[in-house]
Amino acid sequence: MGNHRAHRGPRRSTSAAPVVAVPVVGKRRATAPARRSPLLRSLPSAPILLGVTALAISAGGAVTASDADLAGQVTSGSTSIAAAGTMGIAQVAPTTSRDAVVSRDSRRDAQADAANQELIEAAEAQAKEQHAALEQFAQAAEKQSAKIRENQWVLPLASYRISATFGASSYLWSSVHTGLDMSAPSGTAIRAIANGVITETGYDGSYGNKTVLTLEDGTELWFCHQTSIDVSVGDTVRGGEVIGTVGSTGNSTGPHLHLEVRPGGGDPVDPFTALLEHGVTP
Repeated sequence: MGNHRAHRGPRRSTSAAPVVAVPVVGKRRATAPARRSPLLRSLPSAPILLGVTALAISAGGAVTASDADLAGQVTSGSTSIAAAGTMGIAQVAPTTSRDAVVSRDSRRDAQADAANQELIEAAEAQAKEQHAALEQFAQAAEKQSAKIRENQWVLPLASYRISATFGASSYLWSSVHTGLDMSAPSGTAIRAIANGVITETGYDGSYGNKTVLTLEDGTELWFCHQTSIDVSVGDTVRGGEVIGTVGSTGNSTGPHLHLEVRPGGGDPVDPFTALLEHGVTP
């Protein structure tokens, strides 16, 4: 047999290829942070404490010597002293701003109280004026009421029967009836209807015995056909006062009072209406 070399593949190198380290671009290897003591970690840094101290002093509070020492010791890392220094700094907080606010509030309160007092005084003065005006009004009303009561008309007879009215026509009268006839027994008292002065008395033809009472406003009241006349000219009488008695003198068919009302002494008006206007119902 001839020599025959078996076909073999390429031979591998038994020696390992060199490893080349490829740097990673853009990344840095993190380094472990330095460990701080737990106590120091809770404290601010010394520059910060010194800055706070300076600000506190410039804001209006003076740091005491012990506080300044405490702040200086904070820089050395003493936890307890730093805490004490921090408390000292808090104690020097300025108070001028608070005082100013309190002062402004006090002034506002004083001004508000003064304004309220002025309003109260003005209201009280106005109430007094109104009360005085009401009193004057009440007094005037009372005077007027007293005057009305004083001049209140009254019925001339206590008991009667109307037998003829104003404006009626009959053969008994030469013209229409000029008054109000109130029949009553002979001798019945006749009373003045209102306050006034007696201006006429005596016999007057068809009117018989007549009394004329003139009121303050000039109105004349005629009382006719009387049996007797109990007053004289010039007498001042008041409403309700007796001035005579019922009769049948003159042009009369029986005892009665013929009443006439003549405003201003002029022409007669309806006595029934005049009595109603003065609060008297015939």
